[in-house]
Amino acid sequence: MTQLHVEEHAATALPEAGWGPLAGLPGHPMMWVLIASELAVFGALIVAFGIAGALEPDLFAAGRARLDPLLGGINTLVLVTSGFLAAMAVAAADAGRGRTARLHVAGAILLGGLFVVVKLVEYQAKFAAGIGIETDSFFTLYFLVTGFHLLHVVLGMVILAAITVTDADLRTGTTFWHMVDLVWVVLYPLVYLAG
Repeated sequence: MTQLHVEEHAATALPEAGWGPLAGLPGHPMMWVLIASELAVFGALIVAFGIAGALEPDLFAAGRARLDPLLGGINTLVLVTSGFLAAMAVAAADAGRGRTARLHVAGAILLGGLFVVVKLVEYQAKFAAGIGIETDSFFTLYFLVTGFHLLHVVLGMVILAAITVTDADLRTGTTFWHMVDLVWVVLYPLVYLAG
């Protein structure tokens, strides 16, 4: 393409459509579309868990009694701390401290890995006790909801590892990570403590 052709094309190109109310959000607007869809799915799972628990309160109480709220609490602390590190990464990047931002992102990823390890230890303990996804409706929903969240933790770690520490990419990756944190903060009391 010649320089003249490029200039003519640029002069006749349609302006890029705005993102409307999404334009002011941190990160790329398409990440917010993804987050909204993911929150809708998690919302449906949370509602299903709540309804099933209301329909079978004794079964859900017995299921919760077989969970380890300490491990769930540790994972809550781990994810909230990783979210704090992700926020600190954005603040460091905004201040022009790219190396510090990368270290904070690395810390968030490492804590995400710790969450995965703790969750797998918890799953292994359930399997060793003969508890699986087919045990009853509580454990079907337990493994479905927490497993779906676990997949999002792993995806979030991949996203954090893939981003470069630029304002837009960092904000986009940490926005997804905060969604993962937020969902767990709702899931922990619902799954481990309610009732």
